Amino acid sequence: MKKIFSITVLLMAMVCPLHAEIETTIGADVVSRYIWRGCDLGDASLQPSLGVGAGGFELSLWGSTGIVRAADTKEFDITLSYGIAGLSVGVADYWFNVGPEPHGRYFKYDEETTNHVFEAFVGYDFGFASLTWYTNFAGNDFKDDGDRAFSSYFEAAAPFSAGGLDWTAAIGVVPFGTPFYGTDGFAVTNLTLTASKELGITDSFSLPVSAGLTVNPSSEMAYFVFGISF
Repeated sequence: MKKIFSITVLLMAMVCPLHAEIETTIGADVVSRYIWRGCDLGDASLQPSLGVGAGGFELSLWGSTGIVRAADTKEFDITLSYGIAGLSVGVADYWFNVGPEPHGRYFKYDEETTNHVFEAFVGYDFGFASLTWYTNFAGNDFKDDGDRAFSSYFEAAAPFSAGGLDWTAAIGVVPFGTPFYGTDGFAVTNLTLTASKELGITDSFSLPVSAGLTVNPSSEMAYFVFGISF
């Protein structure tokens, strides 16, 4: 099954009703540091994205490449999701160029050697806040004893406006110990406060910019990240 997972994701995206309006998005972010769920994944990075959606389904491609250190991990993700009202469900295929597969080969899906991690998620957006649960179900995610870890992460986020800026406050927890997130048990790994705004360049062109503070109480680390979106 794992060998055809990525192909299956692409095929599933094609079953959307033909009469549904297709929406596409393309963009890229440049961030001063790649921080993900409170974990430090590298220095300044370029992160392109491409999405296709129809009938509540969305297929998105996302990547990250370090622009300061060539040794920084390179990442390529494929996510298929479905949303209705405030509910969203989906699966994601995360691939990294480092891991058990020494040559970083993408089309390597053997459970013991793949550099892919497969995740399922479910969330609900109440408007004033959103809640999302993520769990790895296959791929490179094992405990130290070799058993599957089923590493999980839960996040609550709330948007608000203040001082002419758009803000988001978030808290993320890892419910049980896992090497994937570097925790020995229940841990708060992500406390983030981010502000964003449209930075006017000309009368008809602006750039979205953001700045955010992330604290990881579990690792006792803190990060301040600036980003520009195109």
